Amino acid sequence: MKLSEFKYYLPEERIARFPTENRDESRLLVLEKSTGKIVHRIFKDILEYFDESDIMIFNDTKVFPARLYGNKEKTGAKIEVFLLRELNHEQKLWDVLVDPARKIRIGNKLYFGDNDELVAEVIDNTTSRGRTLRFLYDGSYEDFKKILHDLGETPIPKILGRQPVPEDKDRYQTIFAKHEGAVAAPTAGLHFSRELLKRLEIKGVEFAYVTLHVGLGNFRDVDVEDLTKHKMDSEKIVINDATTHIVNKAIEQKRKVCAVGTTVMRALESSVSTKGLLKPYDGWTNKFIFPPYEFSVPSAMITNFHLPMTTMLMTTSAFAGFDLLMDAYKVAIENEYRFGTYGDAMLIIP
Repeated sequence: MKLSEFKYYLPEERIARFPTENRDESRLLVLEKSTGKIVHRIFKDILEYFDESDIMIFNDTKVFPARLYGNKEKTGAKIEVFLLRELNHEQKLWDVLVDPARKIRIGNKLYFGDNDELVAEVIDNTTSRGRTLRFLYDGSYEDFKKILHDLGETPIPKILGRQPVPEDKDRYQTIFAKHEGAVAAPTAGLHFSRELLKRLEIKGVEFAYVTLHVGLGNFRDVDVEDLTKHKMDSEKIVINDATTHIVNKAIEQKRKVCAVGTTVMRALESSVSTKGLLKPYDGWTNKFIFPPYEFSVPSAMITNFHLPMTTMLMTTSAFAGFDLLMDAYKVAIENEYRFGTYGDAMLIIP
């Protein structure tokens, strides 16, 4: 398929700028793949679509405050630094994006905080926008991370067109976030409240967790018409023995296996045996799923409504079927569903 096929008209007012008041009260569009039937619900109604021993798989990555604002030495120019991933724990080396990139050269020092609490030196130009920084800090690693957290800003997407507010610190994080390392939230998981999880648990639905530290590669623009030529940035994933056992048992018993979000989908499909079962894995993935694609693990999917020409839209269309999904998106726009990170949700069932 071609990039241009994933272009559709999305009115700007359909992009959700803020989350709903309650996590589980966003709207839910249920799409049945076998019939094309669409039903409009509220997210907490999802309980009705799952039975005892069905599986929901969540991404338990935790977002860290990845956006920093600093000043360049001598000129004092304001520089935005987006922390992508830690390269070396002891040397405090990080891969980052900087804006404006043209003002930064190897050897430049950047100062962060009102009293220059943190200093970093640019030691490498890795891409046109990317850099490698060494933070110059002599204290303990714990103190260093605390300063990063104190100075960092919740990295809500720029498409929201606003500055972070205090509620973003909580709402741009799933309630099951555990392992820190993501620079963006796995948004499908944002709809789950503690009460809803408890009700699902009482019904007998089982939960499993994978970790995929969401990087900017998930959101980087696709700039090639031929999708086979797009390269995803690598992201760290962990799939443990407990998760593989739960998931494979459900597959063998032909229970519903639901991937909560495109990040879970990519993690699962990155480690599959020749028999179509899930394997434990601790490493990196640059898996890019787009139509046509035959899925091995999940039979159902929960996802948000994605923006045009994004990799998340392509992955979702591979699962739902391109024509079916684009028709559902038209219905969603006509019915004023909210799109994007803080938007409404879709449940895709067999």
